[in-house]
Amino acid sequence: MEPTTIEVNDLHKRFGPTVALDGMSFTVMPGQVTGFIGPNGAGKSTTMRVILGLDGADAGRAMIGGRPYRSLQHPLSHVGSLLDAAALQPSRRARNHLLWLAHSQGLTARRVDEVIEQAGLETAARRKAGGYSLGMRQRLGIAAAMLGDPPVLMLDEPFNGLDPEGIVWMRGFLRSLAAEGRAVLVSSHLMSELQDTADHLVIVGRGKVIADTSTAALLAAASGDRVTLRTTAQEEATTVLSHAGATVAVTDGNTLMVSGLAAGHVVTVLGDNAVPFSEVSAHRATLEEAYMELTRDAAEFRAAAPGGSSPWASSGVESGEAGR
Repeated sequence: MEPTTIEVNDLHKRFGPTVALDGMSFTVMPGQVTGFIGPNGAGKSTTMRVILGLDGADAGRAMIGGRPYRSLQHPLSHVGSLLDAAALQPSRRARNHLLWLAHSQGLTARRVDEVIEQAGLETAARRKAGGYSLGMRQRLGIAAAMLGDPPVLMLDEPFNGLDPEGIVWMRGFLRSLAAEGRAVLVSSHLMSELQDTADHLVIVGRGKVIADTSTAALLAAASGDRVTLRTTAQEEATTVLSHAGATVAVTDGNTLMVSGLAAGHVVTVLGDNAVPFSEVSAHRATLEEAYMELTRDAAEFRAAAPGGSSPWASSGVESGEAGR
């Protein structure tokens, strides 16, 4: 499969007085899952629609393999997309829905049956789509996106409506697509799923990119030098660690968050002062924590948070102003 990228370059878009995109720029590389996340109104859906030629940009370009979507002949063979799992004719049987899409692209009925199997729809393919659950409609949308065996996939909230088994399936499916060398762009509000699935993250707010980085780098930056300490002797631990130069905060009854000392140094200080403890571990931030910090000023409807420096200011993670 020939490597293909999605390139978004300085997109601007307004809907009347509302600025939807304000210089949106990023690249989705082949061979990895790129998570596309941001608060409501950040510009995710508009960006995807511009890439697919459903909305026109006021300025900037969106390219798939170096070409605009509208110039692609048999576009399903270049890019597969799922923007709205409910965009179905409810009285049409699932297999027939896929058949008319396939015929429009010069694809065969055999390919329809292949994607039905790939999406796990064999037992439901001849049922009317109107009777499908949201999770089943997601699978049908995935099958449609895969019809042309494209090198690029764009999926908007594909985890919505899936049961636990479906979420596990989707996670493995996305990883397998990237492992085959495809460029996979996934928008999702389920942070835990993207943390376990995405290799790279594009975090957006108010129509522009806030961070464009690997998932590993973002989580490392969010984790900082914090250490989780569990002890029944909180006062003693706080005293000796503070004297050693650490900043200590209580997080619950037996847990302290220590900043300014590495985990090994914390163990040494506690041991030298005979302070008992049951756990000392380097804090690992979740994607949700990192996301909330980065989008703190970018959310359209969010209460103001206390001021303070961002851990990304000197972390090497590319970031920009969230728009004010």
